[in-house]
Amino acid sequence: MPDTQINYMAKVGAYLPRMPVRVNSNLPTVIEPGPGKFAYTRREPFGVCALVIPWNFPLVNVVWKLAPAVAAGNTVVIKVAEQTPLSALYFANLIKEAGFPPGVVNIINGLGSAAGSALVEHPEINLISFTGSTGTGKLIMKQAASTMKHVVLEAGGKSPMIVFNDADLEQATRWAHVGIMSNQGQVCCATSRILVEKSVYSKFVGEFIKVVNTTSTVGDPFADSTFQGPQVTKAQFDRILSYIDAGKREGATLVLGGKAIKDANGQGLYIAPTVFTDVSPEMSIYQEEIFGPFVVIIPFSTEEEAIELANNTIFGLGASVFTTNLQRGHSVAREIESGSKSTQLGVLETDETKSNILAVWLNSSTDADYRIPFGGKKQSGLGREWGEQGIIEFTSLKAIHVNLGSKL
Repeated sequence: MPDTQINYMAKVGAYLPRMPVRVNSNLPTVIEPGPGKFAYTRREPFGVCALVIPWNFPLVNVVWKLAPAVAAGNTVVIKVAEQTPLSALYFANLIKEAGFPPGVVNIINGLGSAAGSALVEHPEINLISFTGSTGTGKLIMKQAASTMKHVVLEAGGKSPMIVFNDADLEQATRWAHVGIMSNQGQVCCATSRILVEKSVYSKFVGEFIKVVNTTSTVGDPFADSTFQGPQVTKAQFDRILSYIDAGKREGATLVLGGKAIKDANGQGLYIAPTVFTDVSPEMSIYQEEIFGPFVVIIPFSTEEEAIELANNTIFGLGASVFTTNLQRGHSVAREIESGSKSTQLGVLETDETKSNILAVWLNSSTDADYRIPFGGKKQSGLGREWGEQGIIEFTSLKAIHVNLGSKL
């Protein structure tokens, strides 16, 4: 694992355990409902929490969930992804070396249909925190209903990037590349739909393809020169190829990639970075999460059309807006149905009209900050991870009423 990820996890692990003090200090002050009585609230741990980890960031996701859960006073059972178990299992050695008492952090293997379901249905598990597909998230909600567990879900996405004609196109194309091609496109909030104002559409497409061709070196993931490694499994590899076939069949224009490639030894589950244009909203490649190095680019004429196109999926996890007009950027961010909203300066915003913390990045893409809440709307999830809200999700609120001597 690159040192940058190890250093990042250390920062997360150092920051989040400090949050419970802040969370409890933000509670309402003592309430005096009448003579001889007062009431107050406190946050308490749920108890035993099951953390179900995805395969795309198998170790970072452990830290994202583990740190707030344990900091809030819970014990945890971590179910690692069957496709990528080794890093989390090795992490168990570090947990032991760090001096965690036995039973506080428990890590198990197993298939989701067996081990995962057993955790979700177990009567002594009080909370489920899951990151993965929307389909599996829905199944977990059904299974958890039998014991009415608290559920936190971070599910699928089909995130849009909106590029207005006044945007810095050189930066927009570079951020677009990072937003969709990083980690082989296996990122839940990957900006897999790029919406570009018509007057700069052709220029953007040309410049974006240049960036992909010069940056997305495909090959051995352990080589310093490699940007994109193989897909995680043969099943995921075949899934991406099936969407390439679907895009051609539905009438979209393939302008880059669209094929499997091999490494120097003739091996590997590699997909060439793939770009489609002439895409319409009803196409499957526009609507469905593909989870690969696969992007569609669509023109728009007006701000209203851009917002309509951005919101035209069942998902609501992340989005990006590129414009030099920050007033318009903030206005569009308020209208996009995604899950967490932050500027590139990390300033949290709220939108009272949508009743949720809303991730929209202005002039950047997918560079989330663990100090700011992250999560989805619509069919992209429930609840929030990271930041103060990420700690709160692992606590329950208790009200305590005190009689100071009044008698019946």
